[in-house]
Amino acid sequence: MTAQPRVIIVGAGPAGVRCAETLLAAGIAPIVVDEGRRDGGQIYRRQPETFSRPSALLYGTEAGRAEDLHLTFERLRERLDYRPDTLAWNVAEGKLHVLHDGHSRALPYDALIVCSGATDRLMPVKGWQYAGTYSLGAAQIALKSQACAIGRKVVFMGSGPLLYLVASQYVNAGAQVAAVLDTSPRGARLRALPKLLARLDVLKKGAALVSSLKRAGVRIENGIEPLAIVGTDADGVRGIHYRDASGHEQQIACDAVGLGYHLRPETQLADLARCAFHFDADTRQWLPQIDELGRSSVPGVYLAGDGARVLGADGAELAGRLAACAALADLGHAIDPARLEPLMREQRRMDRFRLGLAQAFPWPAEQAARLADDTIVCRCEGITAGELRRVVQDEGAREANRAKALSRVGMGRCQGRYCGHAGAEIIAAAAHVPLEQVGRLRGQGPVKPLPVATVEDVE
Repeated sequence: MTAQPRVIIVGAGPAGVRCAETLLAAGIAPIVVDEGRRDGGQIYRRQPETFSRPSALLYGTEAGRAEDLHLTFERLRERLDYRPDTLAWNVAEGKLHVLHDGHSRALPYDALIVCSGATDRLMPVKGWQYAGTYSLGAAQIALKSQACAIGRKVVFMGSGPLLYLVASQYVNAGAQVAAVLDTSPRGARLRALPKLLARLDVLKKGAALVSSLKRAGVRIENGIEPLAIVGTDADGVRGIHYRDASGHEQQIACDAVGLGYHLRPETQLADLARCAFHFDADTRQWLPQIDELGRSSVPGVYLAGDGARVLGADGAELAGRLAACAALADLGHAIDPARLEPLMREQRRMDRFRLGLAQAFPWPAEQAARLADDTIVCRCEGITAGELRRVVQDEGAREANRAKALSRVGMGRCQGRYCGHAGAEIIAAAAHVPLEQVGRLRGQGPVKPLPVATVEDVE
């Protein structure tokens, strides 16, 4: 009797759940490794069992999708080898290294499907190290997992759809939102409209979010330039200082700030698996190379969901199904091409919308070049923009990993997740070279810190 191939899925968000569902339908029971305590991922993060806020308040217009995903996973759970509270921290020699309850194990696989999701993409601003400054994702977690706001009077600043979604969720929860400050110029959305029309339903939802914030009396400004988060080390955030679209300097009092510039895929595991990457000029970041089904450049390794391309929750569900089909085909299962074509066609439509979002809410690369020398870029290590410029000008560090070695930027707990993109922009501007020439920070295992007392087990 032929042994069943061992398929491991990393992540139990929209991509991971649909991937598991597709594999189970083909008779393969995968291992699902999930860093979270429960399924749902970040976008459909579940509230604790003792909380009772209705789905409509937690997930807004996506409540139906969230409930369907949760119900699907509950139905599948008994047929899966589900491992929650488990960190996937390395990939090497055909094995996924995971940590659970202080014990590390190396899991061999025949197919590895990484559905690692995304995290906030951040641009530093002077004062963002003060207590009370959060990423948009962290602000969401506080609301969903702890039923609390990040402050009494909150300003959300950055760009992208998530900026408006989180602000709306805070308003619906009864929090005071002082303002939404968007760095993208209003005209950019008009120029991106032909691409955004690829998903008219999503476009309408976004417009409805903005309208609901205006009806709630929330101040919304476009085309702003962040100047500083005002505060002190002792007292934390006390306000926001920015330049409005007319060039006038403004200040808003607040005790918390939510920052975010759309999302960046979590690509560390793909990097450790030795997957090839390419520079995506539209979003100014390095992304793993995949085919339409999610195959990476490494046989047996597949990438799905926002960990490869940020297409949103429904796009992640679609990518999870496609990656499962790719793995099944490579494992010798017959896959009907007629089944795949409509899924790939829908994914191409979603990707056109993704490019529209990148055009409508551009990453403010030019802000990095204007950061004051005393602005902290790497919060983990306390590295300033001035120090980064110094290693470029005095020591010739024109490549990201060389600058990391000389300055320690990206060596902290987050391993460059929150400073890597901005740091590369600063290096490129200081060295007068294209951003792609700076390269990207190489992944290192463990992708997140492990306890000193970690015990290695043999499975």
